[in-house]
Amino acid sequence: MRVISGKARGGQLKTPEGMTTRPTADRVKEALFSIIQFELPGAEVLDLFGGTGQLGIEALSRGAKSAVFVDAQDSACQIIRENLRRTKLEGQGSVIRGDYLDYLNRCRSKFHMIFLDPPYAEVFLENALKRITEVDILHSDGIIVTERPLGKDLPWDVPGFTRSKDYKYGKTLLTIYRKG
Repeated sequence: MRVISGKARGGQLKTPEGMTTRPTADRVKEALFSIIQFELPGAEVLDLFGGTGQLGIEALSRGAKSAVFVDAQDSACQIIRENLRRTKLEGQGSVIRGDYLDYLNRCRSKFHMIFLDPPYAEVFLENALKRITEVDILHSDGIIVTERPLGKDLPWDVPGFTRSKDYKYGKTLLTIYRKG
């Protein structure tokens, strides 16, 4: 796994052993960042299910101002910190070990962009999306970027947000919700 573009382009990212983390495929990641490329410069980003940190790190590499990475597993947090060091982006990222809902409930920061790429088999995506709509952590022009498997539905009507079409890449769907 690598950083595709930007100042850390080509940087190799460490991945955990085993199947506890499912990294986003390069093809999907490239498509995603093509969709949001003009919204990245200066953005403050939340990578809510950090995993390896690849989405937040790609955003930083492409011009985001800062990124907060949240993951419940200590091993994932260690990998994110290592990947920030490898890409020389550690000054722009902060890593928080904790449950995603606990983080959302106590978060007092505002973001321009939130990445939601949780474990596919869980209801974390639906719960996170619902909670984000209930708390005020997105700037007025903010977006939520979701990644999910084919067959997993998301609501069209989310209070205060407009949903994009689904972007399909193999067995993966990307959907963007825009605030306002």
